[in-house]
Order: sequence, then structure tokens, then C-alpha cells
Amino acid sequence: MLQKELLYAALGTGFTCLATVLGAAMVFFFRKDISRNTQRVFLGFAAGVMIAASVWSLLLPAMEMAENSGGSVVLPVGGGFLLGGVFLMVLDRLMPHLHIGSDEPEGLPAHWKRTTMIVLAVTLHNIPEGMAVGLSFSVAAQNGALPAAVALAIGMGLQNFPEGAAISLPLKSQGTGNGKAFVCGALSGVVEPVFGLLTVLAAGSIGGVMPWILSFAAGAMIYVVVEELIPEAHLGEHSHVGTASVMAGFLVMMLLDVMLA
Repeated sequence: MLQKELLYAALGTGFTCLATVLGAAMVFFFRKDISRNTQRVFLGFAAGVMIAASVWSLLLPAMEMAENSGGSVVLPVGGGFLLGGVFLMVLDRLMPHLHIGSDEPEGLPAHWKRTTMIVLAVTLHNIPEGMAVGLSFSVAAQNGALPAAVALAIGMGLQNFPEGAAISLPLKSQGTGNGKAFVCGALSGVVEPVFGLLTVLAAGSIGGVMPWILSFAAGAMIYVVVEELIPEAHLGEHSHVGTASVMAGFLVMMLLDVMLA
């Protein structure tokens, strides 16, 4: 059964990684960097997708699994959610990274290249996404609920495509060559299958922890949304465009989940 779960997880996270790679390939077709409003739309949409995915694809299944096991719901779901947020907070404080459009690196001091720091910033976002998609496909391999996992993968892919472009195009505008800008954008998506498969392995090796791990991934994603995506979608000012794109992303992910469930 574990082999089937890993295969499903590899296919799901491979799709979301491919979406990032295709987005990064836009560097070969466009010369200009993305505008501020376009950046707001991309970031806000990603935030909305991740909020909806955290609820429908992670927290609700975690609660259902905990109830079916006859144990406490509050401890695994609440505890896992809290641990996921703490995990991302620690990574955010420790891993050196630089957000696009910012000149102040975050994390521990490091004398790394700017391109490396930018890729690491997006990599932080993609870690919980990979965990979420990998876990959803792992659950689908167990109970046959493949449509819900496919809905999540489509939602993540929709926001990964512009995310790949949001890395490669700014790097190009800063003087980086097309090939290097593409590789940097593509590499940011590789972390999704890596963490997706590692999370499935961890869940499969320890019985009864799936509710914990599902809620853990949800907490990690919500941390990314609150700490990074929503503030960046507004870019330091109140933005109707940023707010509307968050709502649009949430609605799209919710409809995908309802229609394919």
C-alpha cells in the first residue's frame, strides 16, 4: 500500500512542480518584468487557494480521520496545526532568503548570491504545498478519494504557474541570463515532490499520525499566507486588487473541490 501511496504522491506533486517549471519558462517568451498589479493578483490568488486548500483538503479530512479513530479531535488537529505554523516560523527565521522586490534579506546572515536567496524565499512557500498535495494523494490511494486530490493539485498548479514566472522574469530584468533565470524558477518547484514524498513516508511509517500530519501541513500553509502572501499582495498599502484576488483564489479552489469531490 505504501508503494501505491508514494506513486500517487509522486504524480500529484510532479504535476504541481511541472506547473512551476512551465511558469519559469515564460522567461523565454516575455521581455518585461511583471507589473505591481499583476504581482498583487498572483500573490493574492495563491493566498486564496492555500486558505481554501487548508480547510477543505487538510483540516476537514484530518477531523474526519480523528473522529473515525474514536480519539480526540482537538488534540491531533489543533496540535498539528500549531506545530505546522511553528515549523514554518522557525524555517523563516533560520533559512536565509530574500523576497522579490525587497532589498533586506531575512533569516540568518549569509553571504549568498541574490538569486539564491530569492529562490529560497519561494522554496519556503512550496514546502507546505508539497506536503499538502503529497498527503492528499496518499489519502486518495487509501480510500479512493482521487477527485479531491486532483482538485487540490489543479488549484496548486494554477498558482504555481505564475509563481514560476514571478521568479524568472524579475531575475531576467535584473540582468540574469534566460537560462539561469529559468533554472532558478524551476528549482523552486522541485522542493514540492521532495517534501511531498518525505511526508508520505513519515505518515506511512508511524500509525495513527495522519490527522496530525494533515493539520501540520495546514498550519504551515496558513503561516505562509498570513506572514508572506497577504502582506506582499498588498505591497505595503491597501489594495482592492490584492483583496479581490485572495477571494478569487479561495472561490476557485472551493469550486474545484466541490465539483470534483
